[in-house]
Amino acid sequence: MRNIETLVPSAGRADTVGLSEFDAGELARYVADPAHPWWRRRSCVLAPAGRVPERYAAELIARVCDPEDVAEVRIALFDLLADRGAELLPWLRHEDRRHERSYAMPDAILKARGLFGDRSAAPGLVTLAASPWPHRRAAGAATLDALVTRYGAERSLPISVPSGPRTAPFTSGSGIVRGADVTDALADPDHGVAYLAQSLLSDPVRLRGYLGEAPTTDAALWAAYALHRLTGDAEETRAAYEARGSPRVEVDGLDEELRGAIVHEYANRCERQSDPRWRVEALCTDPPVRPDQDGRLRRATAALTAAGTAPEPPVPCGEYHHQGGGTYHVIECGESEVSVSTLGPFVAGAATDAAARDALESAGFRWIDETTGAIRVTGLCVYYFGEREPVGVDTLLFYWQDGGLSRNPRRVSASRPWVSLCPWPECVAPPRPRCPSGPLRCGSSRTVRCRVVRRAAESVRVAAPAVLRPR
Repeated sequence: MRNIETLVPSAGRADTVGLSEFDAGELARYVADPAHPWWRRRSCVLAPAGRVPERYAAELIARVCDPEDVAEVRIALFDLLADRGAELLPWLRHEDRRHERSYAMPDAILKARGLFGDRSAAPGLVTLAASPWPHRRAAGAATLDALVTRYGAERSLPISVPSGPRTAPFTSGSGIVRGADVTDALADPDHGVAYLAQSLLSDPVRLRGYLGEAPTTDAALWAAYALHRLTGDAEETRAAYEARGSPRVEVDGLDEELRGAIVHEYANRCERQSDPRWRVEALCTDPPVRPDQDGRLRRATAALTAAGTAPEPPVPCGEYHHQGGGTYHVIECGESEVSVSTLGPFVAGAATDAAARDALESAGFRWIDETTGAIRVTGLCVYYFGEREPVGVDTLLFYWQDGGLSRNPRRVSASRPWVSLCPWPECVAPPRPRCPSGPLRCGSSRTVRCRVVRRAAESVRVAAPAVLRPR
């Protein structure tokens, strides 16, 4: 006979169909007992789809209100108890909830308040809807929509909504509400606000009219960017760009070869706070010609072999770091290593590796030294390990971003090679390796961990248990 243990034999392996057909009372009773594994209880919460026996409602509400229970279970229970606002709202609105620090609970509490019709949650939801994290932004916006649907915009967004550039797009006073003409918001000095405004525009005729009257260069560029999004007309976009003098973000030390490689790789996916000059420049300039990657790697390997450095076969940076991906390959050469960018003829390695540098430069590659690599590309905000700020040339040419938890959960940061990072709190018991070469870049010309640190990191790498409770 099937039971809950067989229907959810391990974390992430729930028989959802079987659970949906299981007795709702048994599921509720299982969830109400915190002694059971949290991942199995959460699967049971998701199964009833509103089938909450009245006799278990109080026990489930008690689970929500217990700060010692697992956040994942508590959050899932908010959806299951969607018709229990009368019982939950007093607890949700209590000032003690401001001190809730369980994983993801503050956002979940705010969302639940909004869905239960609590208009006093609007200021917090406005801030949540302006978050740079897409999942938080979507949750805040969806809950605000629910409030607007329930009460109307004016009653849902009271005067007490906090003001400021990050929250302005969501206040009724700013005019950025569904169906309104928000073209004037393209002139907002905050790039995040202007980006949101252009994303809401849908009338090419209105945008063409605005181009000639835009009060600032930025506003005109945002209009051209929005128009291109709607029409895909490159010639029209280029004409608008040239009419404003083809404005660019000038970066000291960034030559045209580097600039072309970077702008055409990142401007189409940069963060909302990026300068619109980067976005429109990418639309109006030709991308650099990129040769065959395999041929480039063969040429680099041959040059290093001829120099006597005994190179190993090149590996993608994701494979090298055991997860994720990016814009370079790594070629290990004895006790050193060389990185070969996929964005152009750019290579980098240890500043002391003169043999590799000479060999690769003779083969037509460009060595990115510390001075060039440290150039900060201002105005171009790129996501990098949780940050959304401008980064250096070395990070952009030799970019690596992890892909979340992998079979090797302990990873080493590319920008801070002496720090071991792990998404699971249970994995931090081993001491974090310190760079034996000092606190700065391990003597390398760029931000890649040195062989000594990599070995140190691997020596403390631990396997994640089958089930771990995330932060």
